[in-house]
Amino acid sequence: MPCAKLNSGKSNTYGSVVDSPIIEAKGRRPAKPVGPGPAAPAPAVHRIRVEEDSAGQRLDNFLVKLLKGVPKTHVYRVIRSGEVRVNKGRAGADTRLALGDEVRVPPVRTSASAAAREAEPSAPPREFPVVFEDDVLLAIDKPAGVAVHGGSGVSFGVIEQLRRARPEARFLELVHRIDKETSGLLLLAKKRSALVALQEQMRPRAGDKSVGKTYAALVEGAWPENLKVIDVPLHKYLNASGERRVRTVDDANEDGRRSITLVRVVRRFGDAYSLLDATLKTGRTHQIRVHLAHEGHAIVGDDKYGDRALTRSLAKGEAVPGCRFERMFLHARRLAFVHPVSGEPMVLEAPLPAAWARLLDALDSTTR
Repeated sequence: MPCAKLNSGKSNTYGSVVDSPIIEAKGRRPAKPVGPGPAAPAPAVHRIRVEEDSAGQRLDNFLVKLLKGVPKTHVYRVIRSGEVRVNKGRAGADTRLALGDEVRVPPVRTSASAAAREAEPSAPPREFPVVFEDDVLLAIDKPAGVAVHGGSGVSFGVIEQLRRARPEARFLELVHRIDKETSGLLLLAKKRSALVALQEQMRPRAGDKSVGKTYAALVEGAWPENLKVIDVPLHKYLNASGERRVRTVDDANEDGRRSITLVRVVRRFGDAYSLLDATLKTGRTHQIRVHLAHEGHAIVGDDKYGDRALTRSLAKGEAVPGCRFERMFLHARRLAFVHPVSGEPMVLEAPLPAAWARLLDALDSTTR
């Protein structure tokens, strides 16, 4: 049976009927201001058509640029509340905007005092280890523990810091994302045309081996040699604390999205641990973490889907004597794609961080 189409090239509400204009009430006298000073005019709803320079951009990034001076926390709040609409439909922060989409932006009122109270610290300029760079691309080796962008609870990330470090850059956008806890290769575009071309490449296609993301993952236990493909749908939700989580669901579950991970055993450490190569054929949130945990072999150090007791023991240096490991062992080690200008096949690699390599050496010593 042919593989179902996994992603759309348009935003998730493209093609819906656009809101009809709101007719303002007439004949009403404006309310008399209360308190000292003139009243500020009431902010109005804006409907903005997505132009070429914003096509392919995430909704949250589009609004942050549009609503200059409005704290990011407030931007994410209005998105979550459903006040922001794309082509009349509700849209999430990660919605990709398409050329011609209409974005409804709700009234947003700020004052000098409110801005002062909610002001977020500006991102400090920071460069990251460069794996590859030319006129249109930038690939870096992201450290674990650094978010790729600001958002709920995060003031800034890699993209904000790089923009501050490179004020001369007219355009700099993330091509894809990796978790805050994950280290490794992260690709950015320095031109809009490159961004659109690369994001199109990243959309899964059956049999396409020229594009792929491979991660090194250390998991608990002995991974079965014959388990090479995990094809299990995933569903994203918020837990009771409002934190994002992902779980596996049955094929028949309408909330599930097909998710495929290819797995290869690279190295075994007795029956205690296995080092894997996990290659994404789809790009769902927390996909590798949830898929591996679903098979009973959670990633070492994963505090969301793994063994928390083991995570604490590793951090204290007890699980592997003489070696403390305080991160999640998931590293984006290889990225394959086609250069958007030259058409040349590109394969970028990032070595394991020093702490990850030390843990493997310590496991070698204890399992011989």
